[in-house]
Amino acid sequence: MYQHPREDLGLIKLNFYYPALATPLALEMSGDFRICVTEMVALGGEIFNKRNETDQMKLIEHTKTPADEFFHNHILQISESIDEIGTIVWPLFACNFISWIIVFMCICNGVKSVGKVVYFTATFPFVILFVLLIRGVTLPGAMDGILFYITPQWSQLTNLKVWADAAIQIFFSLGPGWGGIVNMASYNPFRNNNRLDSILVPILNCGTSIFAGFVVFSVLGFMSYRTGIPVSTVATGGPGLAFVTYPEAITMLPVPQLWAVLFFTMLYLLGMDSCVSIAHTVLSFRYYPTYYLHFLRLLLCFKFVQIEAIISSITDAYPELRKHKKIVTVVSLVILFLGSLCFVTNGGMYILQVFDWYAASISVISICLVEAIVIGWTYGSDNFVRDVEFMINEKLHCWWPLCWKYVTPIILSFIFVTTIVFNTRLTYNGIEYPEWAILLGWCSCLVSMLCIPGYAIVHLITTKGTLKERLVIGMNPTSEWGPQKKEDREAWEKCIKNSSSHFNNSTMNGIKVTKV
Repeated sequence: MYQHPREDLGLIKLNFYYPALATPLALEMSGDFRICVTEMVALGGEIFNKRNETDQMKLIEHTKTPADEFFHNHILQISESIDEIGTIVWPLFACNFISWIIVFMCICNGVKSVGKVVYFTATFPFVILFVLLIRGVTLPGAMDGILFYITPQWSQLTNLKVWADAAIQIFFSLGPGWGGIVNMASYNPFRNNNRLDSILVPILNCGTSIFAGFVVFSVLGFMSYRTGIPVSTVATGGPGLAFVTYPEAITMLPVPQLWAVLFFTMLYLLGMDSCVSIAHTVLSFRYYPTYYLHFLRLLLCFKFVQIEAIISSITDAYPELRKHKKIVTVVSLVILFLGSLCFVTNGGMYILQVFDWYAASISVISICLVEAIVIGWTYGSDNFVRDVEFMINEKLHCWWPLCWKYVTPIILSFIFVTTIVFNTRLTYNGIEYPEWAILLGWCSCLVSMLCIPGYAIVHLITTKGTLKERLVIGMNPTSEWGPQKKEDREAWEKCIKNSSSHFNNSTMNGIKVTKV
């Protein structure tokens, strides 16, 4: 849930900067934490005895751990609220700049260089996860964290917001609607078994998420064991989990510098992996507003592919720019870098949360909903089934068109409505956002969604003919639709001639459709 997007570099810079400071200070922090806890216990008994229960609760609520202070006050140098944007935090600016340089170096030669980079950035983190898991499950108290993780709360099944949040998590984890998956898939062989891919990828994605959960909660269980704080209280969400809670737990481990380096290296590699992909798909303006979107899940998924998607969209829309692809890449990354500067200010974390909260979930879900409707009803599920069967040379089960026409649109509509209905007022660290920030969030959400009807209106205005004719033309594939290679295209055209349902051999509402 994501996810989003310029936010990715906002978080990637933290993965770059945080361990640089946290690693040499890890032992010192762990010592300070133990001293701090000892002093709090000694002093707390005297203070609490002199205060009533209400005062005690207020004191606990406003207590911050050393890791929290380190992250917010030293790393972020955070301001009091979003009203105080402040100035640029130069260490974060430097890390942000270096990250964009690395992104350029990884994608400057197009999808070939991206593929080579992703081999490392997408596989090495699994090695680190496995190492962290082995260390985590051997810690005292780890089983408490794991049991908390795997024990279901059946009462939550009736909570619609839980279902919506789970669906949003899948969107940000799997990446539909961002453009990166479609862009990378376009480089597959035409006869690639995409049906098998569409089954295996979600299964592997789900398995990875579950596996990562064991890594996190085993260490959180250990932290709960050491501090006496319940796992439910220790297990916070959002950026606090990655940059406060988990690093704080790491300081309690033997040789904390080693585990800090492994953990933040994993986050950085996964973040860079997703960043390079956004710059190569969404050079199509439709996807640019959603680039900020999701926070941690997007950070852990597909950065290389998304930036690659941006570049590819621009060069596809303007083929004459393909011979100047490196220049297009540089210009695109400079624009994205300038857009990311708001996240390296004192109020950058507040801004990041606005885009994460409003733009990420609703806009991506709406894009996927429109895609499902177009495939199932506008282009037609029968036509789509025939095209897929032609590509993989196998028959599809009737379940697939049923999903495209009914199941997927209904579920996406439910998620879309539920997300809006249960959209609570945004806060960060207990600080409520002003009205202008809320308005900014909704505007960021609408920008990407309005591109769809906006393009439809432009098409109707620029196309010749009556309104009815323009509608029919706009709802049919263009002459460029179909396989790219000549032999595949000839075989495909022979295949569709035997079907009366395809657009090319039919008339819609009495209007002859131009043959592909």
